[in-house]
Amino acid sequence: MVSAEDKLAKRILARKKHDKLKKKDKLLWNFQNKIILFTLILFILGVVTWTLLWLFIVQAENKDALYFVGLFRVANIEFLPEYRQKESKEFLSMAQTVQHVMNLVYTTSSFSKFYKQSTVSEVSNNNNGGLLIHFWIVFVVPQAKGQVLCEDCVAAVLKDSIQTSIINRTSVGSLQGLAVDMDSIVLSAGLRSDYWSTTGTGTNCMYDLYADHLHKHFPLDMRATSEGTICYFKLIASVGHLIRLSIVSLQIEADNCITDSLTIYDSLMPIKDKILYRACEPPDSLVSLVSTNNLMLVIFKAAQVKEHKEFHGYFEVITQEKCGKAIMTKEKTGYEGRITSPYYPSYYPPKCLCAWNFQTPQKSLGIALKFHNYTISEKNIKGCERGWWKINERMYCGYYVDHQTVFHITSSAVSVELQCSSKVSEKPLLVEYGSYNISQRIPCTNHMFKCRNNICIRKQYARCDGTVDCVDGSDESSCSCGSSKISNLISRIVGGSNTEEGEWPWQVSLHFGGAAYCGASVISKEWLVSAAHCFQGSKLADPRAWRAHLGMQMQGRAKFVSAVRRIIVHEYYNSRNYDYDIALLQLSTPWPDTMSHLIQPICLPPSSHKARSGDKCWITGWGQKQEADDEGSAVLQKAEVEIIDQTLCHSTYGIITARMFCAGLSSGKRDGCKGDSGGPLSCQSNGDGKWFLTGIVSWGYGCGRPNFPGVYTRVSNFAPWIHKYVPSVL
Repeated sequence: MVSAEDKLAKRILARKKHDKLKKKDKLLWNFQNKIILFTLILFILGVVTWTLLWLFIVQAENKDALYFVGLFRVANIEFLPEYRQKESKEFLSMAQTVQHVMNLVYTTSSFSKFYKQSTVSEVSNNNNGGLLIHFWIVFVVPQAKGQVLCEDCVAAVLKDSIQTSIINRTSVGSLQGLAVDMDSIVLSAGLRSDYWSTTGTGTNCMYDLYADHLHKHFPLDMRATSEGTICYFKLIASVGHLIRLSIVSLQIEADNCITDSLTIYDSLMPIKDKILYRACEPPDSLVSLVSTNNLMLVIFKAAQVKEHKEFHGYFEVITQEKCGKAIMTKEKTGYEGRITSPYYPSYYPPKCLCAWNFQTPQKSLGIALKFHNYTISEKNIKGCERGWWKINERMYCGYYVDHQTVFHITSSAVSVELQCSSKVSEKPLLVEYGSYNISQRIPCTNHMFKCRNNICIRKQYARCDGTVDCVDGSDESSCSCGSSKISNLISRIVGGSNTEEGEWPWQVSLHFGGAAYCGASVISKEWLVSAAHCFQGSKLADPRAWRAHLGMQMQGRAKFVSAVRRIIVHEYYNSRNYDYDIALLQLSTPWPDTMSHLIQPICLPPSSHKARSGDKCWITGWGQKQEADDEGSAVLQKAEVEIIDQTLCHSTYGIITARMFCAGLSSGKRDGCKGDSGGPLSCQSNGDGKWFLTGIVSWGYGCGRPNFPGVYTRVSNFAPWIHKYVPSVL
């Protein structure tokens, strides 16, 4: 029995021990589970935290705030002086009403998820009566979708909403009882700096100046500080009058308005479509400008102050003038008087209209008009960029030149009408008038050019300079440059498309050591223009290793090949930033006249030529079709691109000089690439259809990347340099 009890006791003790171990293991297992669970929770929290950080930080960095500035006129409300005070109940009430309706318009539009806010900055009076409402609209948009918010798109939403609700008599269109003048709505993209400044939070250099004393000079003076300066002068005259601003002196850096500028607007807000004048460098003489209304905004910008920069001027209140009159000429032939543009000698404002009616005492006498630094040519289907003239029911376009031109009208009764440009202010015009004998042949002096219709113009070298000086176009009709087999290029492309033989007769393929390396352009029988960076280094600078292939559409099938005798790289070429990126090449053998149907020089732009933002031009070359390609194209490619605003170009790359400009598309789908360097950016003249070498393919970030356009050498800046080596090119 003792033995049995001992065994039982041992079993019980063993079971208890086992139960304790089992319980201990269970506790240990539960503890491990808790640790695993806790670790898992921490991991999940970490993932969620980093995800939120990515969403709020990274995504925020990939979003842009887009600013749009605009104005419209409210026709049924009279102006009160209290509207000038931003703290007054009258201003706040009007601003809140307009902002409420703008919120309704854009929160119910297709842009609702991007819309942030609207802000009324100014309520002013104007010569057309009623109120002018100046406002800002702000959107926050992912960078990838920024292009969907174009100026026309944002303006269309506002116009369509107002028009629709006017028809349906809802509160949006009439702005809750405020009658909006549909024709007065103007809207354009703006800058963040201007938004913060004009809404009263971004600058302490803001001046509101009111004037009602006629012809009294009110001074405007500003000197840049060491930190840089942005100053705003809002000028307001009494209703029924205009403002004349005179620029006495301006000291800024000449850099195409990248860092320094003086800009004058025909409104109280920096609306692009309301720019009267922009100075990017010190003017040569006194400049005065006249508004179209009783409002004007002057913005003086001087960044990175390293030298003396300042602006001195004054403004005055003037009365509106009528332009034009009836004129009876004398029996004696010769010039006897003059007619001028409105507000002469000031720049004349946009949208003006002048009409002169001439009458000679005899039917044998006609009217002669001598234009000073100006010429006119018959209007074509493309229209006139700088206003138009109507002379006895025939339409003409006007162009500024550096010489006098004479226009004869074979009629004793002559009606002359000038319709000013609708965009910006233009230089003052002076025209002398007088009678001449219609039957008498008009002699030309040594310093004049004779047109085919026997009319003389006061310009000795008028032929083939890119400006139509003769009324009949004879000075440009038989030029040996800029003639393309395909004169009307209407096809639309994405990326590049194949060209036709002879379509770009000035295009050259430069081969180094037997392989296609760069492009170039024919400018004469034995001279080419290319990019300096194509010849960087001792080996590439040796002309003996180069061959020029002309009259070629497909690689290997050139109609004419020549060795290169000489390479002239611009003496100021900078290999670090590609400034002065231009070179001249002299052929060992000039191309023969028998090849003129496939080889033609392109015209060189004069020094006065300005590449305007928005102009459409063409790039051509045998370079890579995509950035990732290893080989160039076998067939010559062409792509239409748009010249980009210089300020935007500088903000993209930061190192853009006055010798450079950008061209491309915001989508990046059309661009030059490796192998296209040195090739032409060809732009067609509106006047006579001639082609000009506006740019040379120089550099850029990648090929065809969105928001990174190509950078081109500005050829007009090098006209004197080219003529020094190639004097035959005029």
